Amino acid sequence: MRKKRISYPAPSESSRLYIELAPKYIALFRFFLEAEDNLAIFTVVDKFRAVLLLRFSPHQKKELLQVLENMIEFPVRIVYNPENNS
Repeated sequence: MRKKRISYPAPSESSRLYIELAPKYIALFRFFLEAEDNLAIFTVVDKFRAVLLLRFSPHQKKELLQVLENMIEFPVRIVYNPENNS
């Protein structure tokens, strides 16, 4: 049973996070995000290195980071976090 989501006011802007994974997993990664209630959307920034720009609601950052950490099917590496400059 899924936990009930708290309804937050609409943010004025999206948060961003750049991640890298093996190019062969890009399509599979999209399915995983869709399975997580479309927690984020992404754009491929570099198709050769498979660097993706994730856009998500700021109040769901913790939830998104947990999902990325728990992806055991394939490794995901955070390349750049604009909020932390890391």
